[in-house]
Amino acid sequence: PLLTGLNAAREIQKLTPDTTTIILTSYTDEQYVLDALHAGVKGYLLKTRASADLVQAIREVARGALYLSEGVSRDALRAYNANKEKCVDPLSGREREVLQLIAEGKSMKEIAGLLGISVKTIETHRRRLVAKLNIHETAGLVRYAIRRGFIQP
Repeated sequence: PLLTGLNAAREIQKLTPDTTTIILTSYTDEQYVLDALHAGVKGYLLKTRASADLVQAIREVARGALYLSEGVSRDALRAYNANKEKCVDPLSGREREVLQLIAEGKSMKEIAGLLGISVKTIETHRRRLVAKLNIHETAGLVRYAIRRGFIQP
């Protein structure tokens, strides 16, 4: 319940690599699509198109094809297929979780409780986030989390 769809897709692929995933999302920006494809998602279905596209998406993905809803950037697919500038997420899975919870407005103590680790460890993860992303204010971290689809505005 703490994961976004994209983080859940990453975890599913890590734990069961043979699982084929379709993500249902409202994000259409190219970077999010690219992140999803690199996470192993085989179907990218927009919530606004779900009723029209769901059956077709399942069929396409079951055949081994990649499915993108109408309205999703085809540039992302071209970049993915050409393997150009593969988006490498600088954050670890735990750092993404911490960032998501920070962006949701949780305190360090609340995050520690939710993740079952110490406040000091959360502070270490936050320092690493700041260093890796070169974002020093919480508002900047929230904007980054929104842009990357970790939370919805």
